[in-house]
Amino acid sequence: METKKLPKADLTTKSGMFFNIGLVISISLALFAFNYKVYERESIFNASTLDINVEEMIEIPITNQTPPPPPIEQPIIKEMPNEIEVDKFEFVIDVDVPDEIVISDIEIAPPPIEDVETIFDIVESAPLPAGGMSAWNEYLQKNLKYPTQARRMGIEGTVIVVFVVNIDGSIQDLEVLRGIGGGCDEEALRVIKNAPKWEPGKQRGKPVRVRMRMPVRFKLG
Repeated sequence: METKKLPKADLTTKSGMFFNIGLVISISLALFAFNYKVYERESIFNASTLDINVEEMIEIPITNQTPPPPPIEQPIIKEMPNEIEVDKFEFVIDVDVPDEIVISDIEIAPPPIEDVETIFDIVESAPLPAGGMSAWNEYLQKNLKYPTQARRMGIEGTVIVVFVVNIDGSIQDLEVLRGIGGGCDEEALRVIKNAPKWEPGKQRGKPVRVRMRMPVRFKLG
């Protein structure tokens, strides 16, 4: 025998209503979930809420702590006796001093003798031509002849002649130190060689041999 349900106990008649209610509830929950916002708690130490300028904060330097110096050791003072025994020394100076000094025993070296053959380049009193330099210039003007070859070639210049003035004033060992050619060198040697005797040079008041350098100038008028 088939059981029959009462109309009030039959739930199939209300299934559509329950479905619609459940659908509305689920859609509402979905919309609520999408629109829900999560707010973070503000930090207690938020820098924006504190009225503190970070740039104005004072930097505290790092201090290096040096270790304390070691304790100074006091020197140990030893007591010395007031009386110190010192050995006595006797100094004996034994110098043999003759009673009389004989002057004849002292040898006095004679002054050095200058060799007459020594030729000096620099002396205390230089040699001079007879009559001085003015007389020497007059001698050259009268006796010096301009060589024909040098005049024809237009040669001018200064010839330097080196020679030795002896202790008697005579001239020897003539040679040309710097020449210009054209017969001027030979003419300068000839004129100086035939010149009168010079006054010799002196060293320590004595006549000595001296080497001289004499310029002879040739110039076309």
